Amino acid sequence: MADNAVVKKEKKPGKISGFFKGIGKFFRDTATEMKKIAWPSKKQVLNNTWVVIVVVILAGLVIFGLDSLFGLILKLVLNRA
Repeated sequence: MADNAVVKKEKKPGKISGFFKGIGKFFRDTATEMKKIAWPSKKQVLNNTWVVIVVVILAGLVIFGLDSLFGLILKLVLNRA
């Protein structure tokens, strides 16, 4: 039975033309997705930037304080030994 079956071969694009079609599709899809983005306003961006800067500074101060405290404790322990 399999011998009598007619096998249709689908015409596949060449490697190069398929590559460029894929690139074109990628950019079309990218442009479509970019239109769906809800971009923040300038005020929101500035507000979020300041929040990030303040949090980074506070985290740095906490880490500095803990490092200084643990360094002092280590110095006291090593001086007693």
